[in-house]
This record gives sequence, C-alpha cells and structure tokens, in this order.
Amino acid sequence: MNNHFSHTHQQGMFRNPLSAFRPDGLFGLRIVLVLLSISWTARATESPRPNVLFIAIDDLRDWVGFMGGYKARVFTPNLDRLAARGTAFLNAHTASPVCCPSRAAVMTGLMPSSSGVYNNRHWWRPHRPELVTIPMHFKRHGYTTVGAGKIFHHTVGNNPPDQWDDFKRLIFNDDGFSRLTQRYRELYPFTRQQPKPDPFPLSGIVLYSPEVDWGALTKPEIEFDDAQSAQYGIDFLAQKHAKPFFLACGIFRPHLPWYIPQKYLDMYPLESIRLPTVPEDDLDDIPKAGKILALRKAVDLKKVRDAGQWKTAVRHYLASITFADTQVGRLLDALDRSPYKWNTIIVLWSDHGWHLGEKNHWHKRTLWEAGTRVPFIVSAPGIGQPNQRCQQPVSLLDIYPTLVELCRLPPVKGLDGVSLTPQLHNPTKSRSRPAVIQSEEQHVAIRNERYRYIRYRDGSEELYDHQSDPNEWRNRAGDDSLNPVKSELARWVPTQWAKPADSKQAYEFDPLKYRWKHKRTGTIVTGK
Repeated sequence: MNNHFSHTHQQGMFRNPLSAFRPDGLFGLRIVLVLLSISWTARATESPRPNVLFIAIDDLRDWVGFMGGYKARVFTPNLDRLAARGTAFLNAHTASPVCCPSRAAVMTGLMPSSSGVYNNRHWWRPHRPELVTIPMHFKRHGYTTVGAGKIFHHTVGNNPPDQWDDFKRLIFNDDGFSRLTQRYRELYPFTRQQPKPDPFPLSGIVLYSPEVDWGALTKPEIEFDDAQSAQYGIDFLAQKHAKPFFLACGIFRPHLPWYIPQKYLDMYPLESIRLPTVPEDDLDDIPKAGKILALRKAVDLKKVRDAGQWKTAVRHYLASITFADTQVGRLLDALDRSPYKWNTIIVLWSDHGWHLGEKNHWHKRTLWEAGTRVPFIVSAPGIGQPNQRCQQPVSLLDIYPTLVELCRLPPVKGLDGVSLTPQLHNPTKSRSRPAVIQSEEQHVAIRNERYRYIRYRDGSEELYDHQSDPNEWRNRAGDDSLNPVKSELARWVPTQWAKPADSKQAYEFDPLKYRWKHKRTGTIVTGK
C-alpha cells in the first residue's frame, strides 16, 4: 500500500488524500488512523521468503525408522525426529532408479523421457542448456545458493585430470550454485586426492567395481567426507546472511563403499542382522525383461553369499545409514541453534533405493519397491501439523514445484511434477496421479496407493497388490479381474521418449569461453 501511494504520487496521478480535510477535524483524524492501521497491518503481514535446507542422501532405501522398511531395529533417530516435525511421505518414489537420471529429474523437474538423461554417463548441461535447475531459479530470484557434497551427479567431475581444475573453477555455472563449495569430487570416499584404504578391499571380496567394498576406517570421524559436507552446512548456518538462502547438503552414504567409523558397526551386532527373505521361486512369474534386470548382479550376490559375507554386508549398509543419520542430526542441531530455525523449509530425500538380495538382486536399477521407494520428508514452518504421514503416491519430481510454491517464486513452465502443498496442509488429500519411474531401457513402473504396475519395453507386464503382497512376490498381471487396474495405470506410460543425451566424452570443452563443442557434429553449446 505504501509503495503504491509513493509511486503514484510521484507520477502526479494522486494528490494528498487528506488535503480535503482539516487535520484537526474528527473525520480527517479517523482517515489518518485508518490509513496508519492499514499501513501497519500490511507491514506486519509481510514476511521474508523462507530459507531452504536441502538434504540429499545417496542410495538410501526405506530402511529407516519412520518408514519401517527394515524389519529389525535400525538407528535413525535424526531422520525420525525430522519426520516428527513435518510431513513424511511414505509412498515416495524416484523418477529413475539410478543416480544421474534421478538427480537430474529432481533438479530440473523433468522425467528422463522429457530430458533425455537416462544413465550415469549422460550429461544434461550441453544437451539441454536452456533448462533452469532448482538452484538456478532460486539464485535468479534473490537467493544465495550454496552446496556441499553430492547434489547433482558427478558427471562433470569425472573429466580427465588435465581438465578437472578448469571444471572445478566453473562448476557453479553448471549447477546454479552461487560460489565454489566443497563439491563431490573432493569428498568422495577415495579419489586420486584420497587414496583407497590399505589393504584393499577391506571386505576381502573383489566384486564388480572398486566401489563395492566395506569396512571400518580408523581416521577421526570429522575427516570423513560426509562429516565435512555436513560441517560446511553447519558453518554456513552459523553465519549471518542478508538474503534468503538455499543450502544444499549431499550425504554420500549409504552409497558404496560402506566405510564408516567402528562405533557405528558396534551398534549392529552381527547376530542381530536380519536378511531379506528371498523365495526360491521369486523370479518364476517375472517376464524375461524383468529377469534380466534382476540377474544383472546375481553373480556378485552369489559371491557375497558363498563367502559368508551377506550378513556382514547388510551390517555395513545399516551402519552407513546411521552414520548418514548422524550427519543429518548435526545439520538439524545447527539449524535449531541458528536464527533461521523458524523460517527455514527442510527437504530431505534419497535418490533411489537399493537391493540387498530381494529378487536375487544386489544393486539398484530395478523397478521394484526396493529399488524405487525412498525416504522423503518436508518440514515447512507454519504449514500443516507436526508428525504428519502421507500415504499418497508422490514422486521426487514434485520437489521442484513444491519449493517454488512454498517460497513464493514465479512458477516454472513445463515441469513434470506437481506441488505437494495440498498434502502438506492435509496429508490425506488424494492425488489424481501415481508415481512414475523410468529405466534406461525404457521400461516403466507406475505406483499408486495400492498397486505397482510394470510395463517393459517389449510389452510384457507385472502387477503387484501391495495390500495383500507388500513384498511383491506374486505377479498378478495375468489376472483378468485386474485388467481395469492395469488399463488405468498404463495410461501413464509415456508414448514418446526424448533423444538420449551424450556423455561428456562426446564434447570438447573450452574453459575460457565456457562452451562445449560436440566432437561428431561440431555443434557449439555455450554455458550460461
């Protein structure tokens, strides 16, 4: 109101609205009091845009306390207390069950079929340079945007050593963060900056990648990569900030390698470990395309089991979860000590799930519940009630539009997700859309409140009723009585798929001009 009157008065459109009244007249005094009241009310109701604490956890399936995915005790007190102060989405799913396409989907708001990012080698930036990521959008509208750890996938960081320093200087232009921060490459459990442990592998088993290892490291806890990522956030929250901020913190564990301090292993005695139940005939009713996904890492699972290390591996995964939970707790404590506690939205998510033997699989990249269901929490001060639980199917794609609405930013056109603010106000409010999950092979899973439907590229199908079969042991795709369910869910299978992005090896990068040249086509793409 004040701004309007000031602006219009300067243009000569309005004269003093009180000039017709004597200042000592009763009517004039009433007008003055009314205008003062309106001005005060307007100022009192104005509030700064909320800050955002954005926490990403890698490879964390539903084995956390508030989700009950692990049938024995798992220690996640900090994830549980965050769920208690906001809304936990118990039927949340990734857009793709592998790191790069999942994170690209979250950060751009687009499904793989829309963006063309289908696997870990695909590089979205030169493929779709016009896209505006979450931190880009926040930065363009007055936010300080900073981050540490793994938020985007590390595709850029995997460039050859002679290019890495150039990319390191410019990586903030690649993801929209305001300044250089401790990024993924320096904080990876082992790199050329931080060698592998000696002896290696600590597990004693050589599997499909040097990443696939587990063991306790003796170095101080603060020297672990995730502890350093959390410390960056803690230090940031202890500072005074004139502008609203978007603070991202990527926790790497429980991604492999499962390297943790010994004290976290001690919390899980070997005799307390419960292994997944794997029926011998679990794959008998699955189409060939599904069996190919399931058996991709069957040889490695067999090696783990034959070596008597299955329980030991699960123990290290659980210990890694609790180590990650501790870092989340440190961030929450720092926020609660800060002046930003009452005006900061917290969003916590994991990029996808992880199989530890279910469906005879040892890895990710599947379209079953173990591979797609993830922890997802939103705590927004003043929105909804504490300790809310939402059973509606939601996608991590919904994060982008939800944050845009909560922070009162201009809408972004073309996003594939839908804001979750109705569910934050009322977690029982139904949604008309299911969660859609896509794989590199153009297989698709559709998850609604009760069913999971999988359509493989060759047209073969799976259908599971989670009301009677939460473990997905009985494929009911051939049950004619459920044809209406299949038909309804099949509507969400995309009919068009975007052209796949190229890998970083397809481009030559000019760091001085910040542009890419495609080696085959000669196309020039300039960064923004």
